[in-house]
Amino acid sequence: MPYLFTSESVSEGHPDKVADQISDALIDNFLAFDPNSKVACETLVTTGQVVLAGEVKSKAYLDVQEIARGVIRKIGYTKSEYMFEANSCGVFSAIHEQSSDINQGVDKKKKEEQGAGDQGMMFGYATNETEDYMPLALDLAHKILLELAALRRENKQIKYLRPDAKSQVTLEYDDKNRPVRIDAIVVSTQHDDFDTEAKMQDKIQKDIISILIPRVKAKYKKYAKLFNDGIKYHINPTGKFVIGGPHGDTGLTGRKIIVDTYGGKGAHGGGAFSGKDPSKVDRSAAYATRHIAKNLVAAGLCDEVLVQVSYAIGVAQPTSIYVNTYGTAKVKLSDGEIAKRVSKLFDMRPYFIEQRLKLRTPIYSETAAYGHMGRKPEIVTKTFKTPDGKEKNVKVELFTWEKLDHVAKVKKEFGLK
Repeated sequence: MPYLFTSESVSEGHPDKVADQISDALIDNFLAFDPNSKVACETLVTTGQVVLAGEVKSKAYLDVQEIARGVIRKIGYTKSEYMFEANSCGVFSAIHEQSSDINQGVDKKKKEEQGAGDQGMMFGYATNETEDYMPLALDLAHKILLELAALRRENKQIKYLRPDAKSQVTLEYDDKNRPVRIDAIVVSTQHDDFDTEAKMQDKIQKDIISILIPRVKAKYKKYAKLFNDGIKYHINPTGKFVIGGPHGDTGLTGRKIIVDTYGGKGAHGGGAFSGKDPSKVDRSAAYATRHIAKNLVAAGLCDEVLVQVSYAIGVAQPTSIYVNTYGTAKVKLSDGEIAKRVSKLFDMRPYFIEQRLKLRTPIYSETAAYGHMGRKPEIVTKTFKTPDGKEKNVKVELFTWEKLDHVAKVKKEFGLK
């Protein structure tokens, strides 16, 4: 029976995402100057104020206030009328040293025996629904906001946009779990004040449908037919969205974990990513399970898969590895048998995850908005500054967990052509 499924996304200017980006910028700066840094930092943003808190063990000394301001500036909060502005907001730091009780369970004499930074379960998911092996509803929601941000920065076709925004996409699926129709699109974007509310609503509605949506549609050749006149649009449904960002709503690190992952498809273990160094399996193992899931689907083992791994704090070996192919497996093996073979192909001990995915490098700022999964792997050079002004250039590989570098191994293990 056909059904509807919905996913949402939020922009880089959403207060929770502002907090995520500041936390991950701190991670990157610590790792740039000391790759062995252990960091767990939270950020709270509200009207005119940023609060940094957390635990750090590092040889690096940073100007955390300037790092936070740099992030806010890059996002676009640079005007006083936003009531949250990069140069004038207060930045309070309550960062202190990491607990020795936790550290003794993570750091071991043999690096290979490095224990998990916490207990818990993590999930990875992949589907052949889109080219990047992500659920279509979330992929569309992300792309809507990426294009909206591009329009804001271009400041040509639409000149009234402010940084805060949200999107939501509802798809109809058929009996075979294939997307056949876009039922509804919701876009709420912060904007400059207008003369009248009626004029504002009419202008924003027209611009979103006639300028933004065609740019998004152009990215989906396979699904272009889903963009038709039957879509129900809800554009700024409250009627006005001038007050936004941290002034309109307090933001906190780690509150957008479903936006960060699969938009409600698959499952989530509950642990946030941003602000955590890779010794925290909440982050590293979630990336590793996505890496597994994507390579399994890309190899043709199944059309859709969920991979779960779990850990005990301070223990290297996972307590379990679980695979669910939702009945789409192309091999005559049970999901339990597939899981056993997967555990041989992918070493899920924390140290080996870090090495395989190159996670002790400053790669995290780019993950903190528009999703940690489904992104493009690429090599870039990033520049970091010490408090005394010295620069350090670091060449890094972004989104390594999105690489299809184990497809051949999966095919060989499962006898796939």
